[in-house]
Amino acid sequence: MTRKAAPVTPPVVCTVAGSDSGGGAGVQADLKTVEAGGGFGTSVVTSVTAQNTTGVESTHVLPVEEVDAQATAVFEDFDVAAVKTGMLATAPVVELVAERVAGLDCPAVVDPVMVAASGDRLLEPAAEDAYEELVAGSTLVTPNVDEAEVLTGREVTDPESATAAGEDLVGMGADAALVKGGHLGGEDVVDVLVTADTVETLRHARVDTTATHGSGCTLSSAIATRLAHGDDLPAAVRSGVDLLARAVRYNVDVGGGPGAVHHAVALRDRAARQPTAERVEWVLRDLIERDVSPLVPEVGMNVAGATPYAETAGECAAVEGRVTRTLDGVASPRGVRFGASTHVAGALLAAREADADLRFAANCRYDDAIATALSDLEGAVVEYDREDHADGDGREDGAAPVAIRRGVEAAVTGADRSPVAAVGTGGAREPLVTLFAPGAGALVDRVTTLLDAV
Repeated sequence: MTRKAAPVTPPVVCTVAGSDSGGGAGVQADLKTVEAGGGFGTSVVTSVTAQNTTGVESTHVLPVEEVDAQATAVFEDFDVAAVKTGMLATAPVVELVAERVAGLDCPAVVDPVMVAASGDRLLEPAAEDAYEELVAGSTLVTPNVDEAEVLTGREVTDPESATAAGEDLVGMGADAALVKGGHLGGEDVVDVLVTADTVETLRHARVDTTATHGSGCTLSSAIATRLAHGDDLPAAVRSGVDLLARAVRYNVDVGGGPGAVHHAVALRDRAARQPTAERVEWVLRDLIERDVSPLVPEVGMNVAGATPYAETAGECAAVEGRVTRTLDGVASPRGVRFGASTHVAGALLAAREADADLRFAANCRYDDAIATALSDLEGAVVEYDREDHADGDGREDGAAPVAIRRGVEAAVTGADRSPVAAVGTGGAREPLVTLFAPGAGALVDRVTTLLDAV
């Protein structure tokens, strides 16, 4: 029989930007990010580039009439909920887009693509001057520090001067400015969001990678998509910044160059939640059937599984209430849920700093027999003292998850192989060992090795 259609109506986002044949930046990055964020992406292409992960071979700027025709086609047919702009190439195109944005009744995110990563100017002075009108009509302008300097004439060298530049941009008419700190030095990337009434600092640990191609496009598109969904501006910016931090860490290793940011990283991670929980449940059933009671510590055993791109304990599935010893073996009365563990999940997340392929973990008691059995496992066995990472009074109580995560992270930093186990000693609590594995089956095998030893 003929089935009835069940259409959906996602918010429409329009990107006005150049094309990147390598797929990492420009219109291609924008459309991937919009789709991954639950929007429907439309585009107005301003220029066509021949480029890949190693560089740009050539650029062809479209006539302003063709750019205008695309904009007309999109805005006449679609109920556009947000617009974002990227590479606009020439003064006439910047002026056209500024005029179009002024006539729209939806948020506009302006990514002022003006300075290359090398520091070279990408626009002629006339085009730079034309940006003032576009900035004035924007909901949010997202310059990096070099672009903020071009737009404001102010030197930007730290978060304080970034804040001043953001205030200048708001003074030019923008509702808000996000001055990105990726080009500034330091262990953390510090972005500054400035509105007429507030200043908010957004901080993320810097990722040691050169695979940042498309980062500005991805960020501005992610923010525009959240605005199209109806988020308020600060929430949309926080969401976009968080997504970009993850997209840079779990970048896509393609091509002969550094690669590109992972535009769909959050979507892929959400899709992995149910399979991850199912694998943790499988491990739990297997360990109960094997009766691992000789390995269960006084505090109970837990099993955790991280999604492929997990960054927080809330993105790790774990046993609710832990595995405990009974008269007949072991039991877990409450099942599996995300965010159920902070201790084992924290240790797993710390181990993933050394090897992001690690996905599963379980904690066991620790004694001499288990210490000997650990030597049979392939991988690094690291040790840490929980007292060294406890709170200021030397206590673990109330700060145990933090102490464990910090301890494991410090211990795995010097490991010459992927960590297979972390032994935690010190403090008032019993010594424990946390086992790590890339797969659920491998974790069961490693637990079994310890079980056979005791």
